Amino acid sequence: MTTNTASLPTLATTLWPVAGDTARNRELLRAVVLALAGSVLMTLSAKIQIPFWPVPLTMQTFVVLVLGMAYGWRLGAATMMLYLVEGACGLPVFAGTPEKGIGLAYMVGPTGGYLVGFVLAAALCGWLAERGWDRSIVRVAIAMLIGHALILGLGTAWLSSLVGIEKGIQFGLTPFWTATILKTALAMAALPLAWQFAGKRR
Repeated sequence: MTTNTASLPTLATTLWPVAGDTARNRELLRAVVLALAGSVLMTLSAKIQIPFWPVPLTMQTFVVLVLGMAYGWRLGAATMMLYLVEGACGLPVFAGTPEKGIGLAYMVGPTGGYLVGFVLAAALCGWLAERGWDRSIVRVAIAMLIGHALILGLGTAWLSSLVGIEKGIQFGLTPFWTATILKTALAMAALPLAWQFAGKRR
């Protein structure tokens, strides 16, 4: 497994290669389509809740981190930023919207730290994936745990600034440990399998 600083092809570019005289235009088209598709997946993952203990499970952080690893750091971060821009413009793309508010008012509320964490975690996991971390079960697990730690850390810190550190940890961190383990396990299975499929296509 390579550990150097050279970027490897991402899963997205491997499954959707572009070549020829119009490669640059096709790369732009690919980036736009993937970013839009990613923002749709983010919205769906925010809206669908699965009964789980101790709190209902959404797959949003799973989508954030897996998209980051599949897209690479630039497109992964850009996709999360597009998602945030959609929310800032008033589209009900976030969990609990429009019931709990929309737009910038929602974004600076209790979940603001998690939203910032989405961008940074997607970029970090994408950067790791470009160095081969998405092709090994062990490294996928480590990358997912680091990404989750970044999201939950920023989310808890922001929430704690609003309600105090004790309540911030109680409501912003503790309930999500079990779901984090489950989502990490799913990524450990999904990403290496996706690379096997990509290898067969090539």
